[in-house]
Amino acid sequence: MRLPASAPLRPDRTSPTSDWIAMISPRFGRLALAPLLIMLVGSVGSAAPPNVIFFIADDVSWNDFGCYGNQAARTPNIDRLAENGIRFDQAYLTASSCSPSRSSIITGRYPHNNGKAAELHQPISVHLPWFPERLRQAGYYTALSGKHHMTSTEPGEGQSGRPTAFDHVDAGRVKGNSGGSANWLQVTQQRPKDQPFFFWFASYDAHRGWDGDGQWNEQAYGPIHRPADVVVPPFLSDDPQTREDLASYYNEVTRFDYHIGVVVEELRRQGVLDQTLLFVLADNGRPFPRAKTRLHDSGMKTALVAHWPDGIAWTGASDQLVSVIDLAPTVLSVAGCEIPETFQGVSMVPLLKDPQASIRRYAFSEHNWHDYEAFGRGVRDGRFLLVFNQRVSLPWQGPADSVRSPSHQRLRALQQSGKLTAAQADVFLAPRPAVALYDTQNDPNQLVNLAGSEPFAEVEERLVGVLERWMEETGDSVPDKLSPDTFDRQTGERLPKRSIDAEGAMTPGEDRGADQINAPGPR
Repeated sequence: MRLPASAPLRPDRTSPTSDWIAMISPRFGRLALAPLLIMLVGSVGSAAPPNVIFFIADDVSWNDFGCYGNQAARTPNIDRLAENGIRFDQAYLTASSCSPSRSSIITGRYPHNNGKAAELHQPISVHLPWFPERLRQAGYYTALSGKHHMTSTEPGEGQSGRPTAFDHVDAGRVKGNSGGSANWLQVTQQRPKDQPFFFWFASYDAHRGWDGDGQWNEQAYGPIHRPADVVVPPFLSDDPQTREDLASYYNEVTRFDYHIGVVVEELRRQGVLDQTLLFVLADNGRPFPRAKTRLHDSGMKTALVAHWPDGIAWTGASDQLVSVIDLAPTVLSVAGCEIPETFQGVSMVPLLKDPQASIRRYAFSEHNWHDYEAFGRGVRDGRFLLVFNQRVSLPWQGPADSVRSPSHQRLRALQQSGKLTAAQADVFLAPRPAVALYDTQNDPNQLVNLAGSEPFAEVEERLVGVLERWMEETGDSVPDKLSPDTFDRQTGERLPKRSIDAEGAMTPGEDRGADQINAPGPR
C-alpha cells in the first residue's frame, strides 16, 4: 500500500473504521465478504469426558522452548509432550498483555469484546461466561493454581452474580518457590477421583523480577543457564548485561518446564495421562524490548503444544492457523458441553483428528493500553502479518517492567551514543508507520516493512479489507480518549498521579457496546 502524499502522518482522531482505512489509502473500498469456513463442533469420541489441563507460562516467547528450536533454554518435559502430541507452529494470542490475554482465553472472545478487560488489570463484563464455569456445571472438578489475574465487573441490577469458575483457587507460592507452580502436584493428587477435572495451572515464571536464580534447585532443574549460551535476538544488544538478563529468564522457563514434568509423572502414576488433554502455552511474549505488548511474532506468537493420547489421532507439527480464543470452544466440545453463543473462537477438534484440516484463514490481535497509551491491530493469514497503528506518534518501547530492565537500558545507552542497529532502533522508533506489512516466512523477526511495495500491493489491500471488516463486525473502535501513560517511557518509573489525566478515557469498543457483540468477524 502506498500512503498518499496528502495523508496525515498521525491519524490520531476518532473515526469510523471505514474512515481511518480511507485515511491510509482512499482507493480501498470494502471487499466482498469471503465465505466463512463453518466447522462442525463435536467430541473426539472418547468413552468418557477427558480431563483437561492448561499449563500457562507468564511472559514467555514462542521460540524459547526447545521443541520450537531454542537449543539454549532447557524444556525437556515440554519437548516430550510435543514429540508425542501436536506442536502448533502458527498459534497466536489476541493480546501480548497478561490479563487481557488470559481473559480472552477464558471467555473465547477478543479483548475489546470483553469490555474493560481489553486493558491491563481490568475486569471482564460480568454477563460473559467463562468456559471453566460451564465445565463445573457439567460435573467437572475445576481448580486454578498460580497466577489468576482475571475478574469480572460487579453485577448490575437484574444481572446474576459473578461466574464461579473454580472449585479451588490458590496462588501456587510457598517458601522457596514463588514461581506459581508449587502446589500443582498437590492439587493433582488431592482432586476428587470420581469426577473429570480441569486445571488452570498458571505460573508466574517468567515474569519480572526474576526470583528463579535465588530459588534455584540444581538437583531438580539442572545446572543454571550460562549467559554465554543464550540466544540474543537482533533487536537486543549482545553484551554481558543483556546475556545475564536472558539467562535469568531462561532459568524461569526451565522451572516452569520442570513442574509440568512433575504433574505429567503424577498423571501417569494415577493411570489417567492418556485420558487427559494437556495444552502448554504462554500469555504473551518475553518481557524484553520488542516482545511483550508487541503485535509482532516476538510478542504475539505463542507456543502451543497439545498432548492427549486417547484423543489425538496423529502426532507432529501443525502449520494450521489457530487463535487462543479457539481453546475455549475446543475444551467444551471435547467435554460434550454446549458452546455459548458468546464465544468467538472455533473448535480445534478437526485439527486434532486430521493434520490437513483447517479451521480459520485469519488470526487477529490487539495492542491496547498496558502502562502506556496505545492502539494497534494486527491480522495474520499464516504467511503475512499486517499491522495497523492508530498512535503513530508514540514509540512501542514495551511495558514498564521491560523498560526498567538491563536489556532495555543497554539499548538506551547505545541510542545515546548513536550505535543502534536498525533492528534495535525500532524499539524507540517514533513516528511509527500507520501500516506495516511483513512476510513472516522470509522475515521471521519482522524487520522489513513491505507496506507500499508494489509486488505486495494485492496482499496489503486484501488484509486491510479483512481487518476493516473484523473491526466493524466485532464493534471495535478508537474512542475520543484512550487511557494515557502511567509510566515514564524512558525510565519505566511510575508517573505522579497528579500528572495523569485519565478523565473521560474509554477502552476500545466501549462506545459501541462491543461486550454485547458476539459476531466473530472473518475467520
